Amino acid sequence: MKDFKTNALRRSLLIAGAGLALAPRLAFSQAKYPSRPVDFVVPWGAGGGADQLARRLGTLLEKDLGTSFPILNIPGATGNTGMAKLLSSEPDGHSICVFIADTLGTLAGGKGRYKLADLAPLGVMIRQPSGLFVKADAKWKNFGELLADAKKGELKVGITGFGGPDEMHVVKFNELGAKFRPVPFAKPGERYASVLGGHADIVIEQAGDVRSFLDSKQMRPIVFFADQPQVGYESIELAKNFGVSLAISQFRAIVMRAGTDAKQLAAMAAAMDKAASSAEFKKYLADELAFADSYIPAAKAGAFMAEQLALIEANMPKKS
Repeated sequence: MKDFKTNALRRSLLIAGAGLALAPRLAFSQAKYPSRPVDFVVPWGAGGGADQLARRLGTLLEKDLGTSFPILNIPGATGNTGMAKLLSSEPDGHSICVFIADTLGTLAGGKGRYKLADLAPLGVMIRQPSGLFVKADAKWKNFGELLADAKKGELKVGITGFGGPDEMHVVKFNELGAKFRPVPFAKPGERYASVLGGHADIVIEQAGDVRSFLDSKQMRPIVFFADQPQVGYESIELAKNFGVSLAISQFRAIVMRAGTDAKQLAAMAAAMDKAASSAEFKKYLADELAFADSYIPAAKAGAFMAEQLALIEANMPKKS
């Protein structure tokens, strides 16, 4: 009987000891982040700049964090259909989203269904000047000729969506007498096809996003909205020389839902820092003809986006 009790006690102690030994491992397992794949929402169709960023960045994040980042393309409403997906998810650190200047523009004047305060920025990853691009064999030799035609009759311009910088840049010329008609396309492929197929006369884009069309001589830039010449296309005229000084660069940031655990936010922001400093990402920026100093870390990204929103609000199209 005594041996039975002794053996039972030993077994109890062994079980308890095993439990104590496992406890730190269980705690570590529970604290591991990310603990499962992280949804990477892209509020635009496949093939465009936002999609290209997500796929390039996702590969770097997977290597660093040891989990997959499946891409979810959810286009519509100038990026807000995809944003709704992010904002309806749990703030558990397992959903991130590309947030761009055009989507920011839809929040101007408090008109959006959400506010910047509902987002937790992880970093601004890329910034590029926008420009107008035409089919390579278009009749206009320069922007002066195109603008003269736009003052005589309507020209269609493919844009990402209403309410953002794309529309604002175009409308600024309309305020000077041009007759540009913005036509929104949520999917980049449709936007590019519109000008190549003759359904639109012009498309507003970033040089890096349409680089394959530029390199294959299917498109060419005709003007850029920038303070300085576009790298690689220094001979192309700037809009400010034609009376439009507005130059809101396209930016693409990565955001999470506000309210996500601070440690998870810090971990993901650190991963963005690491990715942005990598040779692979710097090459990506160069290939995209983006600003070399594009990256803005999480600590400063919120202030940057607030400044951009104020700039957009100050240049909202005048209501007729």
